[in-house]
Amino acid sequence: MPNINRDEMLELTRRMTVTRTAMTRIAGCYMDQDGFVDGTFNTSFLKLPQSQKAKNLALAKTIPFAETNKNLKRYRFPQDACRPGGIRQLLLGIKSSGLKNDALLDVLYEMIGEKYSSKQSYAAFFFYSTYDIPMKGSDKAELWDSEDVYEYLICAICPVSGDYEPGKPECGFIFPAFCERTEDPDYIDIFQADLRNPHREIEEILLFGEAISQD
Repeated sequence: MPNINRDEMLELTRRMTVTRTAMTRIAGCYMDQDGFVDGTFNTSFLKLPQSQKAKNLALAKTIPFAETNKNLKRYRFPQDACRPGGIRQLLLGIKSSGLKNDALLDVLYEMIGEKYSSKQSYAAFFFYSTYDIPMKGSDKAELWDSEDVYEYLICAICPVSGDYEPGKPECGFIFPAFCERTEDPDYIDIFQADLRNPHREIEEILLFGEAISQD
């Protein structure tokens, strides 16, 4: 399992503020404890009130800001996951649509609902963002020019209470992996908050899930 470069994750989190974020869309679903969908949402991140932007950025930031190679680990997709109809193709489709394809999202919601184990209602939040990767000089100082754009998804799965109020993320992921300062769709970074009782089912979904039901 390849290690995650902590500095690369910090490059992303430094830009996860209301004034600096390049996040453009947020989508997700609310599930009861049995995995049945209570409701979904899909909206422009830029149209949210400032307070909601800050709250949602805090959820998203939890994933890349987690302790690297401990709570946040990098996994290579198995060969089966990369074939047509596999989970990797589904995630690439969701990313390339910028979270605007509800049909693809519904497939992923269904996969999560079937596998995810929870003793209470929960929500899966999905964020779409881009990062104009600045070039670095020989002294590793950032230059103004951007040499590449990293498009990525962040998912945070959180318990919810009351009026769909999310708690701290229990697990989630970043896709594609940000590797050597560029995107690598052969890898995915998976977050687990509780290492003593991890949600192994999210790893099963993301590494071995079948997405062939998508149209």
